[in-house]
Amino acid sequence: MVEQVAPYDSTVLITGESGTGKEVVARAVHAQSNRHERSFVAVNCGAIPSELLESELFGHEKGAFTGAITARRGRFEMAEGGTLFLDEIGDMSLPMQVKILRVLQERTYERVGSCRSIHCDVRIIAATHRNLEDCIVKGSFREDLYYRLNVFPIEMPPLRERLEDLPLLIEDLIEAQLRSGHGGVRLSPEAVHALRAYHWPGNVRELSNLIERLAVLHPQTPVRGSDLPPRYRGQNAAPMPVTVDAVMEEDEVVVLPLSAINTPVSGHAELPRDGLDLKEYIENIELNLIRQALQRSSGVVAHAAKLLNTRRTTLVEKLRKYGLHRDFDNSREQVNA
Repeated sequence: MVEQVAPYDSTVLITGESGTGKEVVARAVHAQSNRHERSFVAVNCGAIPSELLESELFGHEKGAFTGAITARRGRFEMAEGGTLFLDEIGDMSLPMQVKILRVLQERTYERVGSCRSIHCDVRIIAATHRNLEDCIVKGSFREDLYYRLNVFPIEMPPLRERLEDLPLLIEDLIEAQLRSGHGGVRLSPEAVHALRAYHWPGNVRELSNLIERLAVLHPQTPVRGSDLPPRYRGQNAAPMPVTVDAVMEEDEVVVLPLSAINTPVSGHAELPRDGLDLKEYIENIELNLIRQALQRSSGVVAHAAKLLNTRRTTLVEKLRKYGLHRDFDNSREQVNA
């Protein structure tokens, strides 16, 4: 999705929990865009007091307010020709939301204390950890601004939902440690297996902090499961295979302990004698449940997403994946077909 949207100037809205890498995605979009030679300017809308945010974004003229002893450029001017990243835009006050909406519509703004309009050529990328649709219902976020920002949405999944990426993320973070000169670290398969059982409330940011800590504590020796801080040791993890390597050859035999083989499997599905295509089998189950949820919610995607305990945007992507997105506006029956 980053590669697809990067060459265009479309506004991108990145959503996801704190620590999932929203700014990393924003920088990746900028780096692959036609604006990559110009500035990438980031501003955290939730970290700046609302009364100062307007000056921070648009700049101010000398004498515009007490303490404004000189004129000052704002972030929009700094990002001219490049990309402006509005992080945590869900925390922006309603009056500022109106001003941002005008900039998105007219591509002009005024410095604080000035009546002269300045034209801007800036690509906007916004991010938030909040559910903006819920904020609209509560009245804390403008609906018209949401639709201006939500041109190309990218949802960052939490780390606990993408644990298959854990080894790759660990490898990348270790390489980043080496490039920064902070020293490297090596995790044993046992340690990686233990980390898979952790729920990662701090997401990739927490993983990055852990890798840096381990690089300091164990710079020369491989990190075993027992070397991890107590909260990461995965006491509740499933038994680890006896013969495991970070990368297994196709013909390698993996021997499981008897306790793992004899553990009863929950559910009523039975494995056919000739085996099955696990991916296709799981997709059929998922597709069936999605159809049931859509039927029960009369085709309203937001309500179906609640029944499935998933985000609306996630469900929309799955509808596209299974070809159920035929045009929701035509008829509910068409969605349920």
